[in-house]
Amino acid sequence: MAAAQGRSSNGAGGMDDVKDTQAEKREGAGAPPAFSSAVEALRNARLRPQVEVEPTPAPQRLAPYAHALEAVVADGEQELADGRLVLLHDPAGHDAWRGTFRLVTLVRAELEAEMAADPLLPEVCWSWLTGALQSRGLTYGEPSGTVTRASSHYFGGLSERPPASQIEIRASWTPLEGLGGVPDTAAHLASWCDLLAQVAGLPPAAPGDGSVVTLPQRRGPQSR
Repeated sequence: MAAAQGRSSNGAGGMDDVKDTQAEKREGAGAPPAFSSAVEALRNARLRPQVEVEPTPAPQRLAPYAHALEAVVADGEQELADGRLVLLHDPAGHDAWRGTFRLVTLVRAELEAEMAADPLLPEVCWSWLTGALQSRGLTYGEPSGTVTRASSHYFGGLSERPPASQIEIRASWTPLEGLGGVPDTAAHLASWCDLLAQVAGLPPAAPGDGSVVTLPQRRGPQSR
């Protein structure tokens, strides 16, 4: 798959690009202990080195507390796929979630022509998401989402550009809450990185891969 370009806003997964001016308040002092522990686990997660993860402003109005990450799968200077993962928390619980936590994601990549023509591609991409969670033994509930395949053809002044196709996965699920009501967010983040890598066309990481590094060692924010 080729590099995914740009960023998407609003959609089935519940994402938006609105900067949350209340982020520090909602992610820092005064946050419920369960949410603080879940966020700390995200920050200390050990991840594949090919997936570059950094914090990003969390969407507002989706839940009382939110923490967001964005990621790029890179091969040298080329971006193969990108995405965003948002952790939502409502201490009072949410009927639709059937829990107090929810994970929301957007993953995108450009497709090679032969892959874009596969009629089973949407089902395969959704199975990559559920398979990534299941491969790490994660229990989750209420999964929902969309897989969108789009093609672009260029005309006029852009007619020299070749046609391009893109796949976009928007999804959300409720992670199982463990001790103290805290889900294993580090494992969910690792499985999400597995999904990004698979969408980008990278081989699966070996169990216990010693090349993984922790989130603080990744690159700092940069403009895209």
